[in-house]
Amino acid sequence: MKLELKNWYKILCPRPVVLISTIDTQGISNAAPYSFVMPISCQPAMVGFASGLKRHTLTNIRETKEFILNIPSEEIIDQMWQCAKPYPQGVSEIRETGLSEEKAEKVSVPRIGECIGWIECSLEFEREIGDHVLIVGQVLYSQVRDEWWKDDKYQAIQAKPLLHIGGCEFSIPGWATEPVE
Repeated sequence: MKLELKNWYKILCPRPVVLISTIDTQGISNAAPYSFVMPISCQPAMVGFASGLKRHTLTNIRETKEFILNIPSEEIIDQMWQCAKPYPQGVSEIRETGLSEEKAEKVSVPRIGECIGWIECSLEFEREIGDHVLIVGQVLYSQVRDEWWKDDKYQAIQAKPLLHIGGCEFSIPGWATEPVE
């Protein structure tokens, strides 16, 4: 089936979902779900995501130069959806949804306690591309819950991170292949 050009990205799925936490200049936290997310570089450690032009997340990153990629599991999908609602500037989605703020290691932004893992970042650069802004951040610190890291491997099937298929459809990892020798 030939796809309309507006639907091209929908077959790049599933995509990892993150809740990006930020703070504004008054120190009020913000969290929003994103699935246009990707590793950019290992050395130096860089990550990128694409944001709509009028998002509080983008405004906050421009002001404070910091953000955290929080990795949600299926257990908090309802709160993740609530974070996607259009709250007014100055209202904390983290607090409004009943999620907990925890102190980060390297940035002033709070991490979301109920998540599987966290990637703390400082803004490296941004670039407007079409109807989005590409945000590239330097990874300053990353952590995953102890139970989801074994033998130097992320236990994604057991951790059940959310993967975005499209619209309201999500998936979780369900199987893994053995390495080919």
